[in-house]
Amino acid sequence: MCTKTIPVLWGCFVLWHLCLSSSQTIYPGIKARITQRALDYGVQAGMEIIERMLKENNLPDISGSESLEFLKVDYVNYNFSNIKIRAFSFPNTSLAFVPGVGIKALTNHGTANISTDWEFESPLFQDTGGADLFLSGVYFTGIIILTRNDFGHPTLKLQDCYAQVSHAHVSFSGELSVLYNSFAEPMEKPILKNLNEMLCPIIANEVKALNANLSTLEVLTKIDNYTLLDYSLISSPEITENYLDLNLKGVFYPLENLADPPFSPVPFVLPERSNSMLYIGIAEYFFKSASFAYFTAGAFNVTLSTKEISNHFVQNSQGLGNVLSRIAEIYILSQPFMVRIMATEPPMINLQPGNFTLDIPASIMMLTQPKNSTVETIVSMDFVASTSVGLVILGQRLVCSLSLNRFRLALPESNRSNIEVLRFENILSSILHFGVLPLANAKLQQGFPLPNPHKISFVNSDIEVLEGFLLISTDLKYETSSKQQPSFHGWEGLNLISGQWRGKSAP
Repeated sequence: MCTKTIPVLWGCFVLWHLCLSSSQTIYPGIKARITQRALDYGVQAGMEIIERMLKENNLPDISGSESLEFLKVDYVNYNFSNIKIRAFSFPNTSLAFVPGVGIKALTNHGTANISTDWEFESPLFQDTGGADLFLSGVYFTGIIILTRNDFGHPTLKLQDCYAQVSHAHVSFSGELSVLYNSFAEPMEKPILKNLNEMLCPIIANEVKALNANLSTLEVLTKIDNYTLLDYSLISSPEITENYLDLNLKGVFYPLENLADPPFSPVPFVLPERSNSMLYIGIAEYFFKSASFAYFTAGAFNVTLSTKEISNHFVQNSQGLGNVLSRIAEIYILSQPFMVRIMATEPPMINLQPGNFTLDIPASIMMLTQPKNSTVETIVSMDFVASTSVGLVILGQRLVCSLSLNRFRLALPESNRSNIEVLRFENILSSILHFGVLPLANAKLQQGFPLPNPHKISFVNSDIEVLEGFLLISTDLKYETSSKQQPSFHGWEGLNLISGQWRGKSAP
């Protein structure tokens, strides 16, 4: 009996474990896909960034001691400072995805022209001056590993770094340049040795500095006075041969409550495309969480006075200036008049191919407040407004706008044929169409921020509504700013593993 029971218990344990694992699976509200085209553009933009960086920062000092046997000098202490790269060329540079690992960087046949100050000291002489250094055969390869930390920030790590400069030629300037150039060749070997030992630590510290910047990114962003948006990574990037996928939480929270909404995201798959640099998939869950958060925060409650409604009618319609007087005729109204609209449930989101709709279940109350009296309700009714959502990308934001498709009062079918009911329904529909929606669209103009790196703009963007998610296809453009110069913290105050040095500002 015991022998038969053990397999049964084991089977139950396995099933329970599988169920538990599946229940803990977290799906993203936003997927961002980086393609090979983005990496190719990254090489181009990266060269521009490096060029500006090198113009504003110096390489670390190089110092050491060498014996000059042919001059019978026991030692020469040397120090190269104020090392500045004046020009460089990396004609064969590429970035490529390494499936399941990261991004491989490769460059070869690079060259660089460097200027420097120097100082020599030996038992026989001591002198200072300037020199030019030409480097050729520059080679680098390494893999950038992409993961996430416990706070949902992206993190980078350099792996398998190998950097080498094959040739160096130094040319001294100054009064004794002919003498120094005569023994320049023996100095080139130690220069190469020092450079080759320093390159990977320099690059590793640049990655470390970039990580420090990434750790300060605000993954929880305040959108307005009602909501926060969580952009944190929920898993490490997924990397294939052709693209890299970032899975972002993509959920809204009410400002005072960071509890997840009472529904879960469902998986969605981005289409296999590669014509754009970046694809952003925004799940229905993203918009549903926004609807729930704004509803919970009370953002869908609005009260309009007679004057406010009339102003919107004048601005947004023609021939409807008598709407309020028609309402007054129906209800023999002489006191100040107000319309209060409140959502009774979170607006319902539906994304179908080519169609984004938002159904708003709400109640409408017509109020009046006689002089020296409290507010009185004239009439209160529930309704459902069905709207279409228009979408556009402005800058780095997704901007939505609403247009009314249908308005129906929540009435029994037997009452719908009543002429007064139909007239009243049309009046309320006009108030919603010309009075309330323009207010909502004005607020929606601020848009939702889209995930994008600093100084990267979206160009040639396109938006598609697919089943269950929105797809944005876009190219990227690196924006330079004359007011805000790039900052590369890895060059200033950097400590090398093999020693300590501090980058110096360019003169």
